[in-house]
Amino acid sequence: MTTTPALGTELDTLRHRWLEAVEDHLDAALDLRRQLHRDPRPSGDEEATALAVDTALGVPLERVAETGRIGRIGPATGPAALLRAELDALPVREATGAAYASTSGVMHACGHDVHLAALVAVVRAAEGLTLPVGLVPLLQPREETYPSGAQDVVASEALALHGVGAAIGAHVHPTVPPGTVATGAGVVNAAADEIEIVLRGRGGHGAYPHHASDPVAAISHIVLGLPEVMRRTISPMHPSTLSVGHLQAGERSANVLPGEARLLATLRTTSHPDRLRIQEQVRHFAARQAESYGLEATMVVTSGEPMLSNDPDLVDRMDGWLERCGTEVTEPMRSLGADDFSFFGEVVPSVMAFVGVQVEGHPSPPPLHHPEFLPDEDAVRQVAVALVCGYLAAADLWSNPRLDNPQEGSG
Repeated sequence: MTTTPALGTELDTLRHRWLEAVEDHLDAALDLRRQLHRDPRPSGDEEATALAVDTALGVPLERVAETGRIGRIGPATGPAALLRAELDALPVREATGAAYASTSGVMHACGHDVHLAALVAVVRAAEGLTLPVGLVPLLQPREETYPSGAQDVVASEALALHGVGAAIGAHVHPTVPPGTVATGAGVVNAAADEIEIVLRGRGGHGAYPHHASDPVAAISHIVLGLPEVMRRTISPMHPSTLSVGHLQAGERSANVLPGEARLLATLRTTSHPDRLRIQEQVRHFAARQAESYGLEATMVVTSGEPMLSNDPDLVDRMDGWLERCGTEVTEPMRSLGADDFSFFGEVVPSVMAFVGVQVEGHPSPPPLHHPEFLPDEDAVRQVAVALVCGYLAAADLWSNPRLDNPQEGSG
């Protein structure tokens, strides 16, 4: 159950006029979506995408985080709401059969083309409107890989320069019922870390295993033992998982015992103490297993995204605006997925909204990152509505007199 926000006449009039204007800009936004989908660029190589979206936006933007862009419209001073859209695509070979499908082996398989097109429709529709607070469009690079584009934006002076006091993201998602939006206060995505474990010892001949170490057997026991480490370390009431995605040992020879074996795993947690505790226990477990085989173990943790936590006050207001726009607010979509939008939530109140979409020809839509994931064209309008409602929620948050300390921006 959500609480209807304090809806001033001016904000409600703005909502009505803004969404009408969005409809006027949808055709151009859909053309842009097809253009971006046809010519996607991978993480770190998004310059062409950024230039195309920058041109379509038609507002002054500055470079940020290498290939990213950021700017501000509306009032030049005071707090501003950041609206984020991601620039990068994935190394996935598309299999949608769409007329505008990518043929380069890179694909917008996570809906970033939809997010960018929706942001353009929202910003272009704001032309001629009187915005009560600043609106900061962000074209963010490197959401799909490290180093994180969002982390680089936060580390820069861009948020303070533009007075960002809240951040709004809207992401298409096939598990959310089509036509609905899921927000939800608190943690909605997990923290994500990458763990690398390397075992080293003596190589040798398969006929004389007693003269060599056996990193293959040792790394196998570590992989099979990691679930037990998790079970004995973390309460089953705390969502977390550790999944091994890569194993490497030897040189494709049956009778050569390698001197080294390596694994890569992803750790997902929803509690910072759990995050640290699991890392410590995995390190001890790997070291003990390696020692029992006469091997040495090294473990490197690459810290990824923090937990993505939606601000309760901002969620409350955004849900009210979504309902006022005729959009059903569905149950929160909480998962152990990760998104670097969470870096913004560490410095300002934020909401990530998940927008339910349809994929034509698929009664059960393919998952994100799938070669057949292609949201239908109405997804652009739905994401645009969510972004507008997020902006209105931020404006309402700062104007609501029951708040003791209205946000005045990160600077």
